[in-house]
This record gives sequence, structure tokens and C-alpha cells, in this order.
Amino acid sequence: MNYFKKILRFAVPYRKYGFLNIFFNILYALFSALSFAALIPMLDVLFKPGEKVLEEPVYEGFSSLKDYLQDYINYRVTAYSGDDDMKGLVLVIGLVLVLFLLKNVFNYLAMYFITFLRNGVLKDVRNKMYEKIVNLPISYFSEKRKGDVIARITSDVLEIQHSFLSILELIVREPLTILFTILIMFGISTKLTVFVFVFIPIAGMIISRIGKSLKKQSDKVQKEQGEFLSIVEETLGGLRVVKAFNAESKFNKIFKKSTNRFFKFSNLLLNRQNLASPTGEFLGILVIGVLLWFGGKMVLVDKTLDPSSFIAYMGLAYNILTPAKSISKASYGVRKGNAAAERVLEVLESENPIADNKNAINKTDFTKNITIKDVSFKYEDDYVLENFNLDVKKGHTVALVGQSGSGKSTIANLVTRFYDVNEGEISIDSTNIKNITKKSLRGLMGLVTQDSILFNDTVKNNIGLGKEDATDDEIMAAAQVANAHDFIMELPNGYDTNIGDSGNKLSGGQKQRLSIARAVLKNPPIMILDEATSALDTESERLVQDALEKMMQNRTSIVIAHRLSTIQNADSIVVLSKGKIVEQGTHDELMKSNKGYKKLVEMQSLG
Repeated sequence: MNYFKKILRFAVPYRKYGFLNIFFNILYALFSALSFAALIPMLDVLFKPGEKVLEEPVYEGFSSLKDYLQDYINYRVTAYSGDDDMKGLVLVIGLVLVLFLLKNVFNYLAMYFITFLRNGVLKDVRNKMYEKIVNLPISYFSEKRKGDVIARITSDVLEIQHSFLSILELIVREPLTILFTILIMFGISTKLTVFVFVFIPIAGMIISRIGKSLKKQSDKVQKEQGEFLSIVEETLGGLRVVKAFNAESKFNKIFKKSTNRFFKFSNLLLNRQNLASPTGEFLGILVIGVLLWFGGKMVLVDKTLDPSSFIAYMGLAYNILTPAKSISKASYGVRKGNAAAERVLEVLESENPIADNKNAINKTDFTKNITIKDVSFKYEDDYVLENFNLDVKKGHTVALVGQSGSGKSTIANLVTRFYDVNEGEISIDSTNIKNITKKSLRGLMGLVTQDSILFNDTVKNNIGLGKEDATDDEIMAAAQVANAHDFIMELPNGYDTNIGDSGNKLSGGQKQRLSIARAVLKNPPIMILDEATSALDTESERLVQDALEKMMQNRTSIVIAHRLSTIQNADSIVVLSKGKIVEQGTHDELMKSNKGYKKLVEMQSLG
């Protein structure tokens, strides 16, 4: 239940619907009990037509309340019907029908209002989860499978929503139905009701024992659901590779293994859950059977209970069975929901290590330099950078080159604060980037990556991503700088053309030019280019390189280069090896030094 207390805070904005639900549930529970109690006068009219109450009864205290109410209703029926018994029967049937109608109207209204609370909680939990997912650092998702995160925001949240209804029934409706019913049962026969209570705890113990392992089974089901959603997500992302390597059968086997485990866990869970209903019903009928024997003895032998009261009593006793079954089902729902809530709260309560400091400033300009001082960083166990130092002056272009794994992209990740340094500090204009808000820090930077990350939307919306209020003219101007305007105009709907999932309707060069246009429109003073041309053919590279050169004019740029021909005009070229600087200088200086950089250039020239 601890997890549900945390989830309940999401119900606070919808508490008025909760109170209305409780109010109508109270009325439902009351009328549910009264509708069965009203059967007594109807049965009296049928079975005791000669016994009429001709004088209005006198109320003599709470102990005789049941007899008073029964005599009063009989008196009213007699006064209305006179000598016509059918008239009295119609009146009593009408009373019973009105009570059952009101009971069901209140039931509908209770369900009507709880719907707003349930769906409101569902909406808010999902929104909060999405907000958290977007804010969590990139390192969080390198440890988690995407499919598992998707399962948590979809099926787990839905499971919590279903459990909410069960909990409110558990707290209000069903217990009150049982309470009101038992009060009326005590009013009819205290002796018989006390006898019933001997059996109810035994039945409750048996039912609760069945459900103890439900949370564990439910947790397995939800984890496995995350597993096969991950497989689907990875398959769709790498479908070309799967098909190119004829790996369909391999992935089918992996997916089938996961769904077979899901099948097994689900069967265990549902069969254990399904056991609750027949067990509860049989135990209930067993209680009814014992009641028939004991109550029948009171009617036929002891003559301490009249037949009409006993029949109504049996109806009331059966009326307890439905809420009792609902409570047992709801308790299972709570256990399942508790497992789902645990998984959802694990995401919601994950601490973001890359958070803004309390006194972080909003930095809106860049005036001097970016300084990387004595920085050491590791993703896991081994350091990727050690005691790294670099100074990037305003207006300069610094290129980072080196073999794969030398730490080039790590520098881009640290400057943009996708990761935090382990040691040392990175400063902009002498202010540690940890003391600058993430939003304003990233507002100073534009990023163009090797993999063009585009979204399933129009060209216009993809370019305008970094500037919400961008005009059509600004978007077009950015596209022209990026050498993208001409090919965009050739698309079926120009700037309003949808480019498909990840921009797959476009070529590699076209996608990259859209990424550049997006960065140009943002117009940041600092530009970070992470191997922006490495995946392109020669013609596309020329167009993209031209676009990059236009974009880098009058800007400070950190360029991570794979193709060394693209960075020969850089103000400074830094050669990295195993996280350390081995050479630094202009292209001409490094060529003259006749070291590692010259060898790299010659190797690419020969290639």
C-alpha cells in the first residue's frame, strides 16, 4: 500500500469527483440494503393476507425498531388497499421497484464521477512520467531498455488506473454495503447474524491466502512485457539490418521466447486470480447452506422467526456475497497495481544527477571563451578523458581529431552537459557550467550530430524545433544557408511535406542539411559539430561542408572530425589519443611537425 499512498497524490486535483463518488456510494450501499428489507412487507401481503394492522403502531424505542417499521408499513398498506389485497401488493411491489431503481441510479452516478478521477490520474501520471523521461540524463537510458520504459508509461500506468476503482470500492462502497446489510440483518435476527459471523472470518482467511503471491507474479508479467516491447522497438529500429542479414528467423525466435515466458507468467497470474471468484462463491453458498439449516430451525421448530423475515434475511445474506467477492477481487487488484506502481514510481523518483544548482544563473550571452580545465571523466570503470585541458576562444574554430574511442564525442557530451565531469571543471566566460541553468547553457549551443535525428513531422516543424515562434521566412532563410531550400521545394508539399519516421523519406545528405538548417535557425553563438559529414557521399559532403562553413562564420565552433579534409581551415586542431592531447596546432603547423596528424591525413588521402 506504500506505493499507492504516493500515487494517491495525483488524485488530489480530482478530489471533488472522489467525494461525489463516496457520497453516491453511501446512498447506493444504503438503498442496496433497504431494497431487500422492503421484501418483508411484500411477503407479508402474500403469506399473511389475514393479518392486517388496522391501528397506527407506537414507536417504543430502538430495541423494537424492526417490529415498529414492519407494522408501520403494513398499516400504510392496509390503509391504502382496504379489503383489496391486490391493491396492497401493487403498492409494495412499487415500493420495492423504486428502491431498486434508486439503488442503480446511485450506482451509476458513483461510477460516473469516479471515471473522471481515474482518467485524470491516468493522464497526470503519464504526463509526469513523460516529463521525467525527457528530463532524465542520457546516461539513464543507456542502462534501461527503451521497451521497458514504454511498458511502464503504457501498461503499468493503466494497471494503476484499474486498481484505483478497486481501492475506492474497497474503502467505501463494498464495506458500507456490507455494514448496512448487517445492521438490517441484526434488526431482523441478532441470533442468526451472530451465527453467520462465525463463518465469515474463516472464509476471509482462505481467500487472502490465495492472493499472497499475486504481486510477485504480476511483477514478472510486467517485466516480461517490457522485454518484448524492447525487442519490437529494436527490431523496428534496425529492420534494414535484420532483413539484409536474413536474421528474421533469429529475431522471431528471440521474440517467441519472450512471449512464451509472458504466456507462462500470465497463466499463473490469471489462474490464481480466477481462483478467487469460485472459491469466494462456494464459501458464500456454504454460509447460505448453514443459514438455511439454522434459520429454518428457528422458523419451523423454535417459532422465533417469521417466514417472510427469514426469506428477506436470506436475500440480505446473499447481498453480502457480491461485495465480499468484489473486496477479494479488489485486494488482488491492489496487489497487481502495487507491482505496477512500484515500477512507475521507480522512474518518477529517479534522481537526476544533472540538475540545476539552487543559485544557477541564466546566461544569455557568450563573450570570451570556453575553458576545459583538468577534466577527467569515465562512463563506467575506465577513464575516457584524464586531466584534459582545452581553451576555445570566442570566434575560433577548434577541431578534435583522433581514432575512434579517443574521447572526441565525450568532449561534446560534457560541454553540452549531457554528462557531468568526474573531476575538473568546464567554464564558459569563467563561469562553471554547473552554475548555469541547463536550459540557458544549451540555448547558447547548436548541435549537429553524425546521425541526423529528425522527427516524424513536416520539414518546417523539424527545422523550427529550436525556435517555437520562427516565421516561414526565417525557416526558409535557414534552409538556404544549409543548402536545403532547393531540394525542399522539389518535395511534394515543399516545407509542409512529412518526412516520415526519423526522416527516412530523405537521403542522408538531405537529412543532414535539415539538421544544419535547424541549428542555423536557432542561431547560437557556440556550434558543436559531431562528425557531421562522415556518413555522406562526396557530392552530399560538398553541399553539407559548404553549409557548415556558412554556418560557422562569426561563431565559436567545436568540430569533431572524421574526414580531415573538412577541418583544414580550423584555428586550432587538437589530436587526441586515449583521452589525452598528443598534438595541437594549425593544419600547416601539424603537417610540418611530421607526427601522428600528418600520418592520419596521408592515410585518408591514399584512401
